[in-house]
Amino acid sequence: MWIDTHCHLDAHEFGGASLDVAREAAGEGVSMIVIPAVDRHNFDVVRTLAHGAPNACYTLGIHPIYVPQADDADLALLRTRVEAAMDDPRFVGIGEIGLDFFIPMLCEPAMREKQERFFREQLKVAREFGLPVLMHVRKSQDVVLKHVRQIRPAGGIAHAFNGSFQQAAMYIDLGFKLGFGGAMTFTRALQIRRLATDLPLDALVLETDAPDISPSWLHPARNSPAQLPAIGTILATLRGLTPAAVASATTRNAHAALPRLP
Repeated sequence: MWIDTHCHLDAHEFGGASLDVAREAAGEGVSMIVIPAVDRHNFDVVRTLAHGAPNACYTLGIHPIYVPQADDADLALLRTRVEAAMDDPRFVGIGEIGLDFFIPMLCEPAMREKQERFFREQLKVAREFGLPVLMHVRKSQDVVLKHVRQIRPAGGIAHAFNGSFQQAAMYIDLGFKLGFGGAMTFTRALQIRRLATDLPLDALVLETDAPDISPSWLHPARNSPAQLPAIGTILATLRGLTPAAVASATTRNAHAALPRLP
């Protein structure tokens, strides 16, 4: 069985058929899909989806792309909702949180500062409740690492990892797993494929980021969690392993990264 550690199952691209998408993935052997929230407006949506699909769970957080329209009341609401969700067996962590220094508007000094403040405050919530985090890290590896070193959450996943081997080692030393998905399936993605091949297998988890980051055979069409076994098979080929061995290892790693996984 396979675990998709990062899938935006609530996205409008699924046309209201999210539960059908989850069922299709289950039919392909995807035993669990982790649905991250992105802002206060979809906290209830991801929770409802996770309870509607037998193979889904969720996290709560404010994505850096949604930080511009967020305020301190959103952070207060997040903490309240996290506290209430601690008794929910489908709730597994804090996310999607992090830093995005790729989008020009988010790189303006005031917005960069706001991103970092929201990231730190959400890391504090994770630390307070002993929860792992799902981290968005785009053009911001070293700054994310700085904050994680200072505010140590209970591990988690660096989503869509695309850093250096040195940065990977730092995440691993801090107790994080590294997420790999559709980008790894492109033969031109040399650095990502080297990372996927050479990093310790016990540091890797699989994800789709559906509907985004489609694998090579779908691009540019919409991605789906049902693609995860085929993506995992690419990882198996890169490492000279069987798909079954990779499924077993990455499932074990996902449970280590997200201990509350059903």
